[in-house]
Amino acid sequence: MGKPVLSFTKRGIYCTAGDFYIDPWKPVDRALITHGHADHARSGMGRYMMTESAAPVMQHRLGKIAHDAVQYGEERRIGDARVSFHPAGHVPGSAQIKVVVEGEVWVVSGDYKVMADGVSEPFEPVKCHTFITECTFGLPVFNWDNPASVAAEINAWWSENAAEGRFSLCGAYSLGKAQRILAHLDPSIGPILTHGAIENTNEVLRTQGIDLPETILVTSELSPKDYKGAFLLAPPAAMDSRWAARFKPLSTAFASGWMALRGVRRRRSADRGFVMSDHADWDGLNLAIKETGAEKVFVTHGYTSVFRRWLEEQGYDAGIVETEFDSEGDDQ
Repeated sequence: MGKPVLSFTKRGIYCTAGDFYIDPWKPVDRALITHGHADHARSGMGRYMMTESAAPVMQHRLGKIAHDAVQYGEERRIGDARVSFHPAGHVPGSAQIKVVVEGEVWVVSGDYKVMADGVSEPFEPVKCHTFITECTFGLPVFNWDNPASVAAEINAWWSENAAEGRFSLCGAYSLGKAQRILAHLDPSIGPILTHGAIENTNEVLRTQGIDLPETILVTSELSPKDYKGAFLLAPPAAMDSRWAARFKPLSTAFASGWMALRGVRRRRSADRGFVMSDHADWDGLNLAIKETGAEKVFVTHGYTSVFRRWLEEQGYDAGIVETEFDSEGDDQ
């Protein structure tokens, strides 16, 4: 193997050959961004590069930014490096970033999942020598059910509540998780009401052609009595707020990978917990790494020590990268 293509600095993952950073957490001149979640796409960069489908959400969140949007698989030369973006399956527009310098290939996964969700561009494995992978759910206990089964559980819960005159409030992060839930809801059960943070993101994604059912924005003028039995979708932070207190009687739920752990379900104090994550589970992580053909694997943000040990036992040259990525939102 040649010299390292990427290095790990206090500002983020850096490519000397191209003088750029990937998902930097401190201001830099040129930033290549894997996806629009705030722990990966931060304000203050001089120039941004992202996929065409990630650009609208990033502009919505960051305001007017100098940016260059590329198609999946499109190769760009930056200095002495060649870069391309490949589907990560995490949220709409998310990407793995491939960097090639003098024939040495590194891939930064960002966040990803290998299970198709019907909303995000499906994950595609990318061959490389070195793979930088998240391991948010890097323990064998985390194994996701088929998305159709989870969707059926959510619709059954909503249907039961609606039949008994209760509102169904589900907490889910506003980019990615919320749209996955919406895309699989059965609108024949009743109306679907959304928090402003989610509805604003919905509108951005609808303009990109993502098919979502009709939703109603909850405003101060909305009268809950006119929407008995409705499904409410809100960010987790709004679950115990005045926004939610208007809707009674109410049944609550969270949709998150952490719902696989009983202790987390208890601490959330919700009536139901639906195991749904925008990150790869144990099997997904192992499959993704195997399909890269990588010889060297760096693990970051998650169960890094455990997962590195496991990879070493499987014969990989594995290391840990300290970053400021934090699996934002309800998957923290």
